[in-house]
Amino acid sequence: MKCVIGLGNPGKKYDNTRHNIGFMAVDHMADMLGIEMANKKFKCLIGVGYHKGEKVMLVKPQTFMNLSGEGVRPLLDYYKVAVEDILVLYDDLDLPVGRLRLRKKGSGGGHNGIKSLNQHLGTEKYKRIRIGIDRPAPGASIPGYVLARFPKSEQPLIEKIITRTSEASAAFLTEPFEEVMTEYNGDVDE
Repeated sequence: MKCVIGLGNPGKKYDNTRHNIGFMAVDHMADMLGIEMANKKFKCLIGVGYHKGEKVMLVKPQTFMNLSGEGVRPLLDYYKVAVEDILVLYDDLDLPVGRLRLRKKGSGGGHNGIKSLNQHLGTEKYKRIRIGIDRPAPGASIPGYVLARFPKSEQPLIEKIITRTSEASAAFLTEPFEEVMTEYNGDVDE
C-alpha cells in the first residue's frame, strides 16, 4: 500500500488557507479517485481506496501542523507502510504560487510540519511535493500570511496547482518517482 499525506491544520477556521494547501490537494485527490475521507485513526483522518490496482491510503493529520508526525508514525506502523511508500504534500514559502518541487528527501527547513515528520519517522528520506505559496511582503507576519486565505486573484492558479499536485500524487502510485519528478517539477503552466 502507498500513502499520500497532506499537511495542514484541522478545523473550519483553517479551510482554504495557504498552510492547508496539502489538505486541499489530498481532498482533491480523494474526489478524483472516489475515496471517502471518513475514518479517524491515530489522530489522522484517512481514506483507503485503489488507483490502477494500487492500494492507496490518503491521510490528513488532525494534530495541527507542528505535531504532524505524532499521528503519522503510529498510522504507518499499524498499516505496515514503509517510509519508501509515502508521499507528503505541503506548502512552501520559498516557491512562488503555481510551482511544484518534487524531491526524494530533505530537511525540514523552516517548516514545522516537516520537522515533526522527520523527528517521528527518524529520517528525512521520504518523497515529497512542495507546493509554492510565495512569501509575504517584507515586514509582514509569516504566521499571519500562512494562516490567511488565498486572495480571489490567485484562485484560478491555486485550482490548477492543486489539480497538478493530485495528478503527480496519482502518478506516484504507479510510476517510478524519478519519472514523476521529471514530469511534474516546475510551474503549473509549463
